[in-house]
Amino acid sequence: MSVISCFSFGRTKIFNFTASTTSRSPFSSKTSIPTSSTAKKTVQRSVKIEQRTKFGITDIDGYPYKGANELVQRSEPPPHWEKVLEGIRKMMSFSKDGPVDSMESEEAADTVPPKERRFAVLASTVLSSQTKGHVSQGATKRLRLNGLLTADTINKADEETIRKLIYPVGFYKRKASNLKKIADICLMKYDGDIPNSVEELLLLPGVGPKIAYLVMILGWNNVQGICVDTHVHRICNRLGWVSRAGTKQKTSTPEETRKALQRWLPREEWVPINPLMVDFGRTICTPLRPHCGKCCISSLCPSAFTETSKPSSKSNKSELKKRL
Repeated sequence: MSVISCFSFGRTKIFNFTASTTSRSPFSSKTSIPTSSTAKKTVQRSVKIEQRTKFGITDIDGYPYKGANELVQRSEPPPHWEKVLEGIRKMMSFSKDGPVDSMESEEAADTVPPKERRFAVLASTVLSSQTKGHVSQGATKRLRLNGLLTADTINKADEETIRKLIYPVGFYKRKASNLKKIADICLMKYDGDIPNSVEELLLLPGVGPKIAYLVMILGWNNVQGICVDTHVHRICNRLGWVSRAGTKQKTSTPEETRKALQRWLPREEWVPINPLMVDFGRTICTPLRPHCGKCCISSLCPSAFTETSKPSSKSNKSELKKRL
């Protein structure tokens, strides 16, 4: 997935994540709370709602964000996960394709007003869903060249014009309609800006969890969760890194994978794991017939050679191990 020119996600120079990974409650511990149990719960609930509304969704007591009024209990990490991750990083350093989420250029992001930059991030991320990177990059560039990457300009533009400019992105007709609706909502509720919480982003048409968490990272520089797409979902299940809560069964959706992964993956890995796994998933751990013979961490993968057409082919693997 790729986003607007001059912004990026992953291993590029422009995107430099520096935000704090934890947040303190802005409310004093000396707040007066009624003694009655019912009243106490009511006040506590109103404080949480006010905190999410005014300051965005925050971590609570050091636990990763899961959802409104929900906490995620930590779980034990899978064995050798650090070695596996390091092996994948080494393999991708030899990749000829380079970062899958890199930008077409590194224009000065500081020249774009923050409000417009954030809306452009949201719009381009919506376009990138279920679309190849170069296709969505082209669509985003055409919108930009025609001055249609702000809430105001998209709201005023004819939907047919937007369709023509973003074609051939996947579901371009629906996305053109969604962009118009998103622009209208952002103008009415956020003065042309975008929501600053996952919960509010998920209320926008065409925005699912993957897009919401990515927009929080790129738009607000705020890591609220892992951006899990089909590549991260597939690879984490193949590695045995995730399972349904309370079971050993594989997760069935990217959202289940996100929740399972956040139970143990260190927070400093939440941002880089997506572009790394997407690159790995497009080059080696492919959806059909993964290239286990080329993979240097296959000895640590419980799914190695179970989906390949030629399980005995290991020559490429030996060659790569020598290089590492």
